[in-house]
Amino acid sequence: MKSTIPVSGALAAAIAVATMALTGCATTSDVDKRIAEVQAKTDKKIESVETQVEELQEKQKATDGKVDEQGKQIEQLGQSAAEALKRAQEAGVLAKGKVVFQQSFTEDRVRFKTASYELTKEAKVALDEFAAKVKEVGKGVYLEIQGHTDDTGDSSFNDMLGQQRAEAVRRYLSREHKLPLGRMSTISYGDTLPVEPNKTAKGRAKNRRVVIVVLE
Repeated sequence: MKSTIPVSGALAAAIAVATMALTGCATTSDVDKRIAEVQAKTDKKIESVETQVEELQEKQKATDGKVDEQGKQIEQLGQSAAEALKRAQEAGVLAKGKVVFQQSFTEDRVRFKTASYELTKEAKVALDEFAAKVKEVGKGVYLEIQGHTDDTGDSSFNDMLGQQRAEAVRRYLSREHKLPLGRMSTISYGDTLPVEPNKTAKGRAKNRRVVIVVLE
């Protein structure tokens, strides 16, 4: 019974050379040329594999970085949602006592300039979409609107600014979408829960945000 053994490129080349030499049907230059061709193909395959490994490693690093950042944001939003649930329970406004969902409006949708709480057109569109989502959930939901700031200014100013941002959102949802004021509360976290370091303009922009926790 014969067994089949895989043959590598280098071994195949050696066998080919030996065969050609034994049969006497090849010159030295033919053998050298064959060896060079096999070696070139082998080197190319090795280089291709190395390139693929490097690309995978870079992609993995990028993925790990995103996962770490998302984990930080989830942890922070989870903290604020848990605190919102506790406050609502203490106020006796919840029927089921659970978080339905939470949504963060950051610089890309609900934009706030430094030291400003004015809602832009883009912000209003985002809040329109949010209001529609709330209405789909049905009656009986309770909203806690949380205002956040970057670390520009002192803590007392940022606490006030965060509150103004939350109130601006509350007024808009009430006036434009008739969400009941009695089912919406506001709170300011000021600059205490940043999602990005405040060292860059991009980071500060992301920290100027509003988070809305929907409970029932």
